[in-house]
Amino acid sequence: MAKDMKNSKKQQQSSSKFAFWVIGLVAVCILALIFFEKDSKDKEESTENDINYSQQPFLGEESAPVSIIEFGDYKCPNCKNFLEQVVPVIEKELVDTGKAKFYFMNDAFINVDSTRSAKFAESVYQELGNETFWKFHDQLYAAQPEEPEKEKMDVFTEDFLIITLKEVANDTDVDKVVENFRADQSKKAFDTDMEYAEKLDVTGTPTIFVDGKKFEGQTIDDLKDMVAEAAKNHE
Repeated sequence: MAKDMKNSKKQQQSSSKFAFWVIGLVAVCILALIFFEKDSKDKEESTENDINYSQQPFLGEESAPVSIIEFGDYKCPNCKNFLEQVVPVIEKELVDTGKAKFYFMNDAFINVDSTRSAKFAESVYQELGNETFWKFHDQLYAAQPEEPEKEKMDVFTEDFLIITLKEVANDTDVDKVVENFRADQSKKAFDTDMEYAEKLDVTGTPTIFVDGKKFEGQTIDDLKDMVAEAAKNHE
């Protein structure tokens, strides 16, 4: 009988220890979850606050509360389709209504053309301003080769970019841009875009962000809802 009582006591102690460890493990998991959620939220807020929009080309009014970013590559066929089919809707529904500003940032990843054209476009922005940048931006996408096999080829040469710019700017302004580009004065702006693309974990183009948060929706209504939700943070 004494032996049975001793075994029973050991079992009770073992059960108590097991319960203690289970409770402890659950508590640790809960604390870890709380910390993870807080850390994720802090990172999201930090990422949004760390984006400096001041030296970026944009469409819309400066007073618009919400910032939409498109990360794109001038050699990307999907980006061309996005420009032609989606951007006009974004302009009509969100930009022209004063609800958001629309920014373009570079994520040049396809080939040397991607980097060269992105830097050249940055030089256009630096020398000729926002309005001419967007004219060149649209003209460059319009000049994108339609043949899939040319996507990886070196097509956007310096001469080609100069010819394309001449479609929207006079010779004097073109010379200013070329001088800027050859002096590599646009490198810093280009590098900034690429750093943002890496920080925000951009894995393809076009990729859209609303106030620093990735857009995961499928339709313009999804985007409008996300912009409306973001606008509440600016009230």
